[in-house]
Amino acid sequence: MPTLLVLKLSDSFSALWPTLARECELELEVTASVERFDTARDAVGVVAGGGEEHRFEQIFRDLAPCDMAIAAVGAERDRRIAVAAIRGGASDFFSLADDLDLLRSWLHDQCERLHTRHRRTEFAENQRSKYRFDGILGESQSLVSALDRAARIIPHPNVTVLITGETGTGKELLARALHYNGPRREAPFVDINCAAIPEHLLESELFGHEKGAFTDASATKPGLFELANGGTLFLDEIGHLPATLQGKLLRVLQERQIRRVGATKSIHIDVKVIAATHVNLSAAVKRGEFREDLFYRLNVVPLELPPLRARVEDIVPLARHFLKTFAAEYNVPAPQLSSAAERVLRQRRWPGNVRELRNCIERAVLLCDGRQLSPADVEADAVTEVREENGIPFPAPLNTVIVAVVREMLELCGGNKSEAARRLAISRTRFQRLLDHGDTDIPPDDEAESAEESAGLKLVAAHPAIGARGAR
Repeated sequence: MPTLLVLKLSDSFSALWPTLARECELELEVTASVERFDTARDAVGVVAGGGEEHRFEQIFRDLAPCDMAIAAVGAERDRRIAVAAIRGGASDFFSLADDLDLLRSWLHDQCERLHTRHRRTEFAENQRSKYRFDGILGESQSLVSALDRAARIIPHPNVTVLITGETGTGKELLARALHYNGPRREAPFVDINCAAIPEHLLESELFGHEKGAFTDASATKPGLFELANGGTLFLDEIGHLPATLQGKLLRVLQERQIRRVGATKSIHIDVKVIAATHVNLSAAVKRGEFREDLFYRLNVVPLELPPLRARVEDIVPLARHFLKTFAAEYNVPAPQLSSAAERVLRQRRWPGNVRELRNCIERAVLLCDGRQLSPADVEADAVTEVREENGIPFPAPLNTVIVAVVREMLELCGGNKSEAARRLAISRTRFQRLLDHGDTDIPPDDEAESAEESAGLKLVAAHPAIGARGAR
């Protein structure tokens, strides 16, 4: 049962709390210690002034790291005191002289929220006992809803799934959970990153090729669709699939047949397809970069994994999990998270999502020199948290600046890659490489492209955001 945790600043109001707790179906705990709130779980808090209302602002600042709703309760309605309490971090202010019914209603609302969270936790635990969602941790509503949706389709072996979400949210983990919990679990799980393989090789990787189909095709090679036969093929970063292959993939999904490069006969396949992308495919369809019919064929069951910044309540539990994991892996004592460190973790934006949090905690476990992690141990490093001016990261390595300019130019051109490449005076092929992978180290295809890139770099240097910095 959830708890009503009362921090009493005096002995006033003492007779009130047992009655309110009973009415709201809450256990009651009365304490004089601010530190008790740091360890409380499944509780709703009240700070009872009783003549000590002048301490509210400082008390609530001390309670700021606590992950619970805490109200201030004073004897009389006083606007100055109420403002001070709210400024300090109180969820609300109530005076016993005028607001007892409002306080009772607030406690009922908070109690219902705690019960709802309990139901979510129970559901998540039931799902994890039924299906192994390994590595996908959290109890936020958005994540639980995504896992609930995933659990509903696990028993169906042929349904096509499209997983969307930012980088680092766990799309591959979810894809593997769908496979290894489903009817195809004994068959292969084959994955390919569509953005990591050059376009001229990707068709052969997916569909295979016959001996002599092209230069260096010295033997017949089955493609990944064949290798995944009976199981699951996971197409990661499907948003970067070249346009020349989108039509061929659509035909495979519709006909359940593939034809190797250079072959004259088709091969029947029985494959469950799961695709994933961080790209907004609906927007890509509108820009003409992704086939509309392929999008609808892939988007049979969409599953969206929320970014970590939308799951703030999961950040600290995830961090504690990673602390234990890496302490065991490196055979070191597991440090504790200080309240200040927890506050820093909750306030960060986490553009790299769970992957970034995992790396942050791993680094902290290895480098911390105490038994408790301080804010400095979990603060962002200089590489990942470069500041941005006019959309350009600075200071940053030259490659990073070039890629940022490429992306900003694409936005300025409304998503038109050809126009963006023309304005940067580089080839569209080079532009695509930079956009997808930041491959500034790949040599140009020919002298013309090298000359184009030189001109493009001059344009980068002349970018107003960069030129202004150069004058500083």
